[in-house]
Amino acid sequence: MNAPLDSLLQILDNNAVEAARSVPVLMPVALDQTYDYLVPEGMDAAPGAFVLVPFGPQTRIGIVWDAPRGEGKPVDPKKLKALTSRIDAPCLPEISMRFAEWVARYTLAPLGMVARMMMSADAAFEPPKHRFGVCIVEGATPPPKMTQARTRVMEIAADGLVRAKSDLANLAGCSTGVVDGLAAAGMLVEVAIPERSFPRPLPQHGETGFTADQTRAVESLRSAVDANNFSVTLLDGVTGSGKTEVYFEAVARALEAGGQTLILLPEIALTSQFLDRFARRFGARPVEWHSALSPAERGRIWKGVARGDVRCVVGARSALFLPYCELGLIVVDEEHDQGFKQDDRVHYQGRDMAVVRGNLGKFPVILASATPSIESHVNALIGRYRHAVLPGRFSGVEMPDVSAIDLRSEKLVPGKWLAERLVASMTETLEKGQQTLLFLNRRGYAPLTLCRSCGHRLECPQCTAWLVEHRFKKKLSCHHCGFQLSLPEKCPKCAAPGSLVACGPGVERVQEEVAERFPDARVALLSSDLIPGLPEMREMIRGIEAREFDIIIGTQIVAKGHNFPGLALVGVVDGDLGLAHGADPRSAERTFQLLHQVTGRAGRTTFVGRGFVQTYSPDHPVMTAIVAGDRNAFLNYEVKTRQAGLLPPYGRLAAIIVSARDKALTEQVAREIARRAPPSEMISVLGPSEAPIAVVRGRHRWRLLVKAPRDVDLQTYLRAWAGMIPKLKTDVRITVDIDPYNFL
Repeated sequence: MNAPLDSLLQILDNNAVEAARSVPVLMPVALDQTYDYLVPEGMDAAPGAFVLVPFGPQTRIGIVWDAPRGEGKPVDPKKLKALTSRIDAPCLPEISMRFAEWVARYTLAPLGMVARMMMSADAAFEPPKHRFGVCIVEGATPPPKMTQARTRVMEIAADGLVRAKSDLANLAGCSTGVVDGLAAAGMLVEVAIPERSFPRPLPQHGETGFTADQTRAVESLRSAVDANNFSVTLLDGVTGSGKTEVYFEAVARALEAGGQTLILLPEIALTSQFLDRFARRFGARPVEWHSALSPAERGRIWKGVARGDVRCVVGARSALFLPYCELGLIVVDEEHDQGFKQDDRVHYQGRDMAVVRGNLGKFPVILASATPSIESHVNALIGRYRHAVLPGRFSGVEMPDVSAIDLRSEKLVPGKWLAERLVASMTETLEKGQQTLLFLNRRGYAPLTLCRSCGHRLECPQCTAWLVEHRFKKKLSCHHCGFQLSLPEKCPKCAAPGSLVACGPGVERVQEEVAERFPDARVALLSSDLIPGLPEMREMIRGIEAREFDIIIGTQIVAKGHNFPGLALVGVVDGDLGLAHGADPRSAERTFQLLHQVTGRAGRTTFVGRGFVQTYSPDHPVMTAIVAGDRNAFLNYEVKTRQAGLLPPYGRLAAIIVSARDKALTEQVAREIARRAPPSEMISVLGPSEAPIAVVRGRHRWRLLVKAPRDVDLQTYLRAWAGMIPKLKTDVRITVDIDPYNFL
């Protein structure tokens, strides 16, 4: 009797399922596919929308994609789950989706992990939190009892501005109870504090005078912006040549044209001078993007970028993945810097991905450096990139006079790390009232601590690495996993008391020697592990700029774009340090760039600076080029070396790192992976071999290096290879790094 009715209901149910619209949703997890969800009636689920969806036992945020991705198994439409709700956040622009797909294909990372980088501000997807403050009530009758504190509060509030209670109390020098009492008396009223607006840079605010060379570079960059199409220009200028002011003119032209601009810097936390220069040129500071921002501020900026309220962002490499709606120019400053390479989760090179983003968006990209990467240098050489050159300093002062101190003949005093010639030059510099910079790219007090009784070396229990002594903190630390140990009073192996001795210098040990040799000098120590946070670091940089210090001792953070007008002398304590990594094909390039950049800090204004490089290898091509000031000689040497070895940019590399907690299992899996490599006449697979740092965080590591000519599709080869590898045990991890920079 009920069969026809049941059939009719089943037909209606099937029709309803077919009529319901489904959309693909990408989850920001380590998966490379979208999942289909039903869209409830009346819900807007346009491509790029952020939605809450049931995902396994949880409810999570996903992104509505504009087409299915991946090879997921087909699901019966009747089993599809529905979107839970739409999140009140700006949609991810279509170009951001295309960029995410490109990055995922190139790096072989799951698309969901790239999307996760585009959602790097959790607060942007949370309900807005309104802040409340108080303002004066016009015409209100004062209460009978007006104390001095109440009077001060009312005098400050008389301007009519809305302030948080705590801010008003601080300004008046009283407690918030006084403010509450005035609010209860009807003198103040509680209102919502308006959301702060973003400052808008003004392209015509400031004018800069340029030299003839700078004017030619400015016109070249402006023409690239005016072309309204994709191009890459290498802005190649010596240290102190005014590259920043030159590319500011391209930023101004892009802003005039209505585009957003992005300036990428390798050390955003150290850019107080840069921000001041930007404000002088544009009348307002740019919006900063880096890891030190509060979660709420990250969310505010993320939304501001997506809505177009933010017109210029200055940020670290992660700023590349913000949801720009009108991006019209990217500048990569210090484009050679290794800090643009990310070595965890998604392994990408920020400089290269900036070029890709410009190509997708059809707008210009500017790469600026005093020591361009070999890749950018070759691209400019063959005409793939435009080339704008600034051959001299803006001040007209000559480049520093750099000398090598051959430590084979000029022996160091036992227990000291500064050669007598360098010390004599420091004394002379102090007498003139000028500043000295001592550079050593090694944090801490000493890189090795050993027992002079039994020879035991203190190593990290979780890594194949020595523990670095940090004497100021009275700790031994591992710079790979963060393990720390209090300085022991006796040897942990033979128990000999007082037998532990520090070997080799770190910046703290150099400071100890400087304090002994120059007791009256004002010394600043710049090392990321010794300065609590961003404000303190910027304050120290300002102090150096204002000549509040006589001697500056620092790691590589002092080599990046700073302008210290009083700096006359630079001493490199260990020039050979970067050349020690023989397995790294970029070690010579990186060492040259670092030494050139740090010696270039000297004498940038009114006097010629001096530089000394302490070295045991004065005949190395890096050292001879640094001393001669002949950058082209080094570039020609390095280009020929890369050509002969088919190394980037003349060839392509990919690293495969296998790790597990069991040593034998790690080696077994690495060898099995190598055995399954598809045969190829063009592609070489080197290894596997144990990594130079064989254990990190308790995980054993083996490496393979894949080498191919430039025009070979390396990613397709690696995908085919991955398809031949059987399912691995849970503990085994395989990491693929396209264009590796880390060979340890």
